[in-house]
Amino acid sequence: MESCDLGGRQRGPIWHRKPGPAARRGVIVNIIHSVKGYHSKTIRFLNVAFDSSGDSLLAGDHQGNIYVFDLNGNRFNLVQRTMQACTALAFNLRRKTEFLVALADYSVKCFDTETKELVSWMRGHDSSVSSISVHGSGRYAITTSTDTAQLWDLDTFQRKRKLNVRQSVGIQKVFFLPLSNTILSCFKDNSVFAWEFDTLHCKYQLPTPVEGSVLLYKVFAVTRDGRIFVAGGKSNHLHLWCLESKQLIRIIQMPAKVRAVRHLEFLPDSFDGGSNQVLGVLSQDNIMRFIHIETCKLLFDIGSPEEGISTAATSPNGRYIASVMENGSLNLYSVQALTQEGDKPPPPVFKAVEDWSKCTSEANKLTMRVTSGTSEQPWKSKGSKIETRLLKLQVNTSLENKENELPGGLNKKRLQALLKGFGEYPAKYRTLSALAHWSAIFAETPYIPLLAFPFVKLFQNNQLICFEVVATVVVNFCQHWFEYFPNPPVNILSMMENVLAHHDKELLQHLIKYNVTSQVYAWPLLETLFSEVLTREEWLKVFDNIFSNHPSYFLMIVVAYIICSRAPLLHCNQTGDFEYFFHHRNNLDINVVIKEAYHLMEATPLDIHPQRMLDDFIPLTKGQYPVFNKYPKFIVDYQTQERERIRQDEIEYLRERQLAHELEAKAQEWKAEDEAWYRKQELLQEAEEQRRKMLLEEEEKLAEQRQRLAAVKRELKVQELQFLDASRRRFLKYQQDQRQMELKRLDDEIARKASMREQETAATVQDVEVRRMELESQRQLFEQHLIKDQEAVTKGMKEEVDARQRRVDLEDHLVQRLMEIGREENQKAQIVAEENLAKAEQKCIGTDWRLQALHKLRRGDQDREKRYEEIAKLLHDNRVKEAELLKAMREAEEKKWEEVIQKKAQLEEEQKAAAAADEHRKQFLEDKMKDALEMAEKLQREDGYFERLRDLKAGRTERGVELQQVPRSGNVCLNDLSASESASHMSLDRRREELACQERELMAEVRRLRLKLTSQARTRHPPTRFQATKWTP
Repeated sequence: MESCDLGGRQRGPIWHRKPGPAARRGVIVNIIHSVKGYHSKTIRFLNVAFDSSGDSLLAGDHQGNIYVFDLNGNRFNLVQRTMQACTALAFNLRRKTEFLVALADYSVKCFDTETKELVSWMRGHDSSVSSISVHGSGRYAITTSTDTAQLWDLDTFQRKRKLNVRQSVGIQKVFFLPLSNTILSCFKDNSVFAWEFDTLHCKYQLPTPVEGSVLLYKVFAVTRDGRIFVAGGKSNHLHLWCLESKQLIRIIQMPAKVRAVRHLEFLPDSFDGGSNQVLGVLSQDNIMRFIHIETCKLLFDIGSPEEGISTAATSPNGRYIASVMENGSLNLYSVQALTQEGDKPPPPVFKAVEDWSKCTSEANKLTMRVTSGTSEQPWKSKGSKIETRLLKLQVNTSLENKENELPGGLNKKRLQALLKGFGEYPAKYRTLSALAHWSAIFAETPYIPLLAFPFVKLFQNNQLICFEVVATVVVNFCQHWFEYFPNPPVNILSMMENVLAHHDKELLQHLIKYNVTSQVYAWPLLETLFSEVLTREEWLKVFDNIFSNHPSYFLMIVVAYIICSRAPLLHCNQTGDFEYFFHHRNNLDINVVIKEAYHLMEATPLDIHPQRMLDDFIPLTKGQYPVFNKYPKFIVDYQTQERERIRQDEIEYLRERQLAHELEAKAQEWKAEDEAWYRKQELLQEAEEQRRKMLLEEEEKLAEQRQRLAAVKRELKVQELQFLDASRRRFLKYQQDQRQMELKRLDDEIARKASMREQETAATVQDVEVRRMELESQRQLFEQHLIKDQEAVTKGMKEEVDARQRRVDLEDHLVQRLMEIGREENQKAQIVAEENLAKAEQKCIGTDWRLQALHKLRRGDQDREKRYEEIAKLLHDNRVKEAELLKAMREAEEKKWEEVIQKKAQLEEEQKAAAAADEHRKQFLEDKMKDALEMAEKLQREDGYFERLRDLKAGRTERGVELQQVPRSGNVCLNDLSASESASHMSLDRRREELACQERELMAEVRRLRLKLTSQARTRHPPTRFQATKWTP
């Protein structure tokens, strides 16, 4: 088995050669932390935790040293010294380099493994934190103590919620369920509640177990998929709950050796999909048994009564098991070596699920026993027997007494609280605290925990008896130990060295030869009271003899132990071997040692006998404890003051560092706010530009829409006019056609009636003619008969003919009248009907057209109304933006006007300077012109042209007056003498050309000067440009 001693190293390899799968009992490496010096001892590990990958291990000891073990890189690193015992550890799942540690002062700190800096300090608990649970996202964590559970935000390290309970109902554990947003809280009254993480509302409560299976829950475990919940306590029964159905699905009964369960841990598997099947159960005998929860078979176990386990943790990848041993060391196990299934295929993922709703609700139906052996073949125990008997749970049996029943007949607890919270002693160091309150030196003495350790284990049920026994041992058997504080008791060691020199001088010479002093071979036995080198039974036997003799017998038995071990000691030649010998158990018969001690008591001379220096046994005084002040008080006070000063300095340093971090964070926050403000301003400017562009685009779109709308209106109007014109033309054509048809019909009717009248007239004439002819023939025939009565007959006939003719005419007239009246009525009725029909058809056509036009107009009005609403909304937004823009532009305009006023003042100053320059130039030009005129007068006197020069002088005077009136910004011509020159062109041609050349040169120089002054003025005062301002309604 590979062993690694951290010692005083801060980093280094874990093992020099990693053991293979065939390692003894699966142990890869045993890690210890020993401190060498005057008080050599082993610092005990308290807690372990794996990271999410399972390849890094975090471990803390009772002095506050936090180590990180990289199992892949084979390196360990000391990442923090907290100077306090740690009670819980956890990695931060979000930031892989950060971890959380709960300390003995009830606080929780977050450190970084790379920078080794304190990230945050979280306070709020009033008792020690027993567990830390981190959410799967890594953003939140829950810390649990006996009286409260608190939810923390790991981004801000602020407390979000706090779970308070009544004093009568304590909290066992509160943790997150894997792969869900559910918080599970377990209380000391066996109640289990599930809470929704987002709202912190209670989702459900697990029901009370079936009658006859009730046990006090102490420890809990959940599978990686969050479906199976296991609880155990002061019994050999385990309850398996299904969190989906909220039912108790199974009760597992452990072997009879298990009387209480101290820790539960599921062993992950890469092929089980999170539904873990192997459960590790740590019992009161310090052995951790791994069972299969489906088959209830015992697969393997770790630990033994001699090398007990205090707590354990499994890696998420299922490859390692890390356990804190009772001797304070740390063991790392290989799961592959323990299971011996490296070459076997993985178990199937899919398994048959039994319908538990068909099972009965009785406790004995749910109970399943755990048998020794694997699922393939039975595994033989040390007794070569397989336990198959089902143990019935007796409800009336006291679970508390059941745990304390030992084979030796003693009735005491077996290390239940010891090494769990602080490594060595009961919760809150009650015995050591009582010793420190009794005398101040015990708070400063480093070996007092070692001295009190065996008595704490022996009397942990009664702290008062434990304290009084330790006080009795200190008063009687530790006489003169504290006179040389903080050094070991040199006087006591000298007495034992004198006794050893008298009885075994050869052994003493051997020890002196290799520089092994009494602080190496005697002091470790004294300060630990033989607890490191003897078993429990041997230690009890030794102290039975010590308490029964004079206090000097304690020193004699130390010398006797050394003398009885002379054979192996004479073979040791290295200091490390001697130190190891006196800190570990050896193969030595304790009865021989006791007899040798009695021999030394009798054979030692009085001058070197310790009895001469030590007082007899004195019991503690009744009613009040004795005063213990046999120590250098000033040293103890000085150490106390120094420790308090160091603590205050550390607090001040932490406060200043926290303040510096806050200032740095505040500076970063201010910087971020400034950057955010500038970005916001840039975004506002960009947004303003975008809004301006959008406004211009909307205006352009609105203008285009208005144009299109006007065009559509024009088209609709033209179409309407065209339709009206076409309708009018069609109606006129229709009326014309109707009138033509009516005229034609009337013409045809008139022609038909005229034809009928002609036919009737012709027929009547023919009838009359025939009648006349008949009458004439009758007259001729009867003329001879009617001669006589001719006159009468003629008269009668005439009258009759006349009357008949009148009747016929009357009848004809009536018939014609009736015919005419009928035709007129028919014509009128037909005309009226045709007119009414035409009007109705016209009205129908007009109504249809108006309905169609109205529908089109209504659709157009609805579309326009929608567009108008959109336009109104855009106009409202634009007005708001324009109002803001107008306000900003007015402010800018005011600033610009102020600048304009300043520029005007500067411009006036420049104009004054320019006027002075113009005056200077004008004077210069006048001087030059005067010189030119004088030259001209001289020439005139010489040539006789006085009159021409006088005109030239008069013209020069007029041009000077014009030059004074011309503004400085214009182009001024100083010589406009074309009229006078034309008058005397022939006489003054040569002189005129010379004067014109001089004048051009002067004008060119004047222009150059003006251009130079203008450019200088523009360079000094650039023209003010105003931004285009647009006013909107």
